Amino acid sequence: MARRQWSIAGQLFALQAMVVTLLVLAGAAGAVWLARSDSRQAAQEEVLAVAQTVAGSPDVRAALTTADPAGVLQPYAESTRKATGTDFVVVMAPDRTRFSHPTRDRIGEPFVGEIGPALAGRAFTTTNVGTLGESVRAVVPVYDEQRRLVGLVSVGITTREIDKKLLGQLPVLFGVVAPALALAATGSWLLSRRLRRQTHGLGPAQMTRMYEYYDAVLHSVREGLVVLTTDRRVALVNDEGRRLLGLDADAPVIDQPVAGIDLPPAAAELLDSGRDARDEPILAGDRVLVANQRTTRFEGAVLGTVLTLRDQTELRTLASELDSVRALTEALQAQTHESANRLHTVLTLVELGRADEAVRLGTRDLALAQQLTDRVVGAVTEPALAALLLGKSAQAGERGVDLVIEPDCRLDDSPLPTGDLLTVVGNLVDNALEAVAGTPAPRRVRVFVGATDDELVVRVADSGPGLAPDRVADAFRRGWSTKSTGRGLGLALVGQVVRRHGGSAEVCRSDDGGSLFTVRLPSRTERS
Repeated sequence: MARRQWSIAGQLFALQAMVVTLLVLAGAAGAVWLARSDSRQAAQEEVLAVAQTVAGSPDVRAALTTADPAGVLQPYAESTRKATGTDFVVVMAPDRTRFSHPTRDRIGEPFVGEIGPALAGRAFTTTNVGTLGESVRAVVPVYDEQRRLVGLVSVGITTREIDKKLLGQLPVLFGVVAPALALAATGSWLLSRRLRRQTHGLGPAQMTRMYEYYDAVLHSVREGLVVLTTDRRVALVNDEGRRLLGLDADAPVIDQPVAGIDLPPAAAELLDSGRDARDEPILAGDRVLVANQRTTRFEGAVLGTVLTLRDQTELRTLASELDSVRALTEALQAQTHESANRLHTVLTLVELGRADEAVRLGTRDLALAQQLTDRVVGAVTEPALAALLLGKSAQAGERGVDLVIEPDCRLDDSPLPTGDLLTVVGNLVDNALEAVAGTPAPRRVRVFVGATDDELVVRVADSGPGLAPDRVADAFRRGWSTKSTGRGLGLALVGQVVRRHGGSAEVCRSDDGGSLFTVRLPSRTERS
């Protein structure tokens, strides 16, 4: 059976209880020691005052010069002792002979204890062991009227009596110590209880292991993770999150407000809003990210929000190419049906004996298709771009749109990576086809691709409704779209390529009344 480990709260409570108990006991011991010291100091002052009073009494000075000092001094000393509450009042000769003592049998015997300073004329206090036990005593010299030393007075209180008085004060001390211990124990228990709730009863080893495992997992996953507190401050960003958001590995972002961090605009807007998001695409520099954001709760209390990010750049590129291939396939399927219909028409004309009309019908369609192919392949030597334009031509024909390749279109060697070139041309053409969809005939899209020594120029014009001047600035922003549905990523990806290569993009009115998109990219850009 595994040995049960103490929780952090339990260990803290035990430690606090032990420390508080030791401190209170030490304080109590110190208080007792100070009280004992004060009691002895007070006893010294008391016996010194009594001894000086007795030594200054004229009756005492007079009795010391008589033939029988003890007969006078013993009753006087005993009455003084009882009146002052001391344990002994001894009057003696300079040679230590006692003239008074609480025990009458001790009268006449020598005084036990130090008297040297008093013989020298100085009153003093000391602690000595005498016939009554250890006592705090004072010894004071007695002078006659001629300032001659005629005797000594010693007044004392036994330490047993001092300690007895001190013991009488201990209940009061315990009356203070006990509530202090109870209050400290209660405070420690409340603190440990709060800590137990906050740490969920986990022990140090469990919390250390949990931190190590969680930290290793959070920084090893292939998804970016950003955790925010309820006041929109960053609580955690893992390594993948920093990479996807373009944050430096050493950038101080923890406990910083979202507004104070250099984040991509789309990511900053999503984080600052705190809204829930599910598989929402956002642009972050050169990357297309899929974001999911949720509000986190624990036992009903809102802790903050968690944003997870996945890099979908390559997947988006492949999806775009797949969409182009799918559109081309659908167009080819449609043309296959159309070609089959025309072939049946030609065969029927031949069977009817109208061969000349059959030849004219067949050669006309073949000439138009061959003319488009020759124009595209002759003007564009980039095979991927040529295939894209042929596919878009078929797609446009299926939609009833006239896709025109400008006569002066020419591209022998693209200064752009093939993927970026297809992104720009393909998305601009798709945007133009969407713009003319649903507009009255004739529907036309014009495409120009050309390169000079300085730059590559891509122009796509359409006969659609055009863009309002106040919407031109938003055309290349993520999420903008003229459609009622859609993500608005096409033009945003174009703008991304333009920014990456240091080019420019313009939108103005075309000759057909629609929009003219012009993208200019420096030709010094190297192929990837």
